[in-house]
Amino acid sequence: SSPGICDVVLTVISVIVIVLTFPLSVWFCLKIVQEYERAVIFRLGRLLQGGAKGPGMIPRLDPNANGSTRLLAQTTLRNILGTKNLTEILSQRDEISQTMQSTLDEATDPWGVKVERIEVKDVRLPQQMQRAMAAEAEASRDARAKIIAAEGEMNASRSLKDASDILSESPQAIQLRYLQTLTTISAEKNSTIIFPLPIDMLSHFLPERKA
Repeated sequence: SSPGICDVVLTVISVIVIVLTFPLSVWFCLKIVQEYERAVIFRLGRLLQGGAKGPGMIPRLDPNANGSTRLLAQTTLRNILGTKNLTEILSQRDEISQTMQSTLDEATDPWGVKVERIEVKDVRLPQQMQRAMAAEAEASRDARAKIIAAEGEMNASRSLKDASDILSESPQAIQLRYLQTLTTISAEKNSTIIFPLPIDMLSHFLPERKA
């Protein structure tokens, strides 16, 4: 059967009352819990589990705070490392950790999340980059070795030039050096060495010719 006139009138009056009193009734439905207060929550006539609750009982936080914090940490680390070379990354780990700590604290504070500690324990590079860096380091070592060898030859040449200048000023020194070299050769190998002597040295051993 269709509703009567009274039912329709009551329904219309109820709707009008609800609409008119809604702005006022909202203020009585909301309750602000102070930091020193606790309250119980009823939902659909049932007491929520967990007993009394304090401030922050309304779930407004990010439901995936751990994942968001981890993603933010990865992005922050990537941005910081992008401004440094490998040497700076290896030598400035503490500075990188402090920079990340301050950046994450500023970003996660509105979430109610606190990152206690950040530490860069190890730096691992891709295999391709490791091979490229190894090749670059090897080329740098080879170039440095060639430079050192060239500098050594240059210094040796200067020393030989100085020695030759000194020996050229004294013929006796040349002869002594000659004898020293022969002594060294004879000590290394058991062999007979024949070498010429200057005529002026042999003249003392040759008999004088009679006129």
